[in-house]
Amino acid sequence: MINAIQTALSGLASAAKKVEATASNVANLTTVGSLDDPDKAPYTPLTTKQTALADSNGNGLGVRAEFFPKDPAFTAAYSPNSPFANEDGIIGVPNVDLAEEAVNLSIAKHAYKASTSVIKTANEMQEELLNVFDKRV
Repeated sequence: MINAIQTALSGLASAAKKVEATASNVANLTTVGSLDDPDKAPYTPLTTKQTALADSNGNGLGVRAEFFPKDPAFTAAYSPNSPFANEDGIIGVPNVDLAEEAVNLSIAKHAYKASTSVIKTANEMQEELLNVFDKRV
């Protein structure tokens, strides 16, 4: 049961990373920048990658999530009045798709629910086991 809880907790942490990346992307949706000056580049959106964890025998130990920059990080847009515009009036805007971010939040929500269900079930099993031992002793 400890493994189940450990796995579920890693799932919760992984879902939290996905939410954190989505929140950062949405918050910085309008953080534009220069395509020519790397010091004034637009916001680089984040994505997460999950990696399965296992022991030396191949037994699952949960997941680990890491942040990665989205590729491509930004797209060109015409905004000649922007202080970041080049001689052609082009600026960089973050490559953030709000529909994709909404899907990421939904995925994280379901991952939270699944992980909390595992924790709840493991807790119920542990309580039942203790009740069985209590009745026999």
